[in-house]
Amino acid sequence: MKKILILSTGGTFNKIYDPLTGKLTIDSEAQAIHHILKLWQADYAIETLIDKDSLDMDAQDRHALLVAVRQAEAEAVVILHGTDTMDQSAAMLAQAQLHKHIVLTGAMVPWSIDPVEATANLASAIGYLQAGQLSHGVYIAMNGQFGPHDHVIKDRQIGKFVAVA
Repeated sequence: MKKILILSTGGTFNKIYDPLTGKLTIDSEAQAIHHILKLWQADYAIETLIDKDSLDMDAQDRHALLVAVRQAEAEAVVILHGTDTMDQSAAMLAQAQLHKHIVLTGAMVPWSIDPVEATANLASAIGYLQAGQLSHGVYIAMNGQFGPHDHVIKDRQIGKFVAVA
C-alpha cells in the first residue's frame, strides 16, 4: 500500500461553528480529517496548507498548492478543497502534468454539522488511490462521482457534483 499525502486547504469540509462570533470558520487543525482517519489502516500524512474558503483563494494560494504537491515525496495525494473553485485548482494542477495521482475532494456541508457527506467523499478519494488502478493525473471524487477533473463538475442548480462526458 502506498503512502498517501492529504493536503488540507480549508473549505467547507473543515468549517466549524464559532460560538463567540456566530460564524463558521476554518479549523486550522483539521480535526475532521484526524477524526475520520484515526481508525483506518492506511499509511498517510496530513498537512494543512492554506486554511481558506475556496472563494477566497487566489493565484498565489494555487501556486503554493502546486509547489506543495510537486515537492511532496508521496505519489498519491488527496487534496481537501472547497467546492466552489475546486475545478480551477484541479485544472492548474493538471496543466502542470505532475507524475502523481491527485484526487481533489471536499464537502458541500461541514463535517462538524453533518459528517456523512464529508466522510464519504474523503473515503472515496482514499479508496480510489488505494485501489491502485489510476493513471497519473488529476481526479475529483465528490457525491459518489469519480473521474478525471474535467469530467466531474459542480452542478450549481442541484447543489451536487455530477459526471459529464
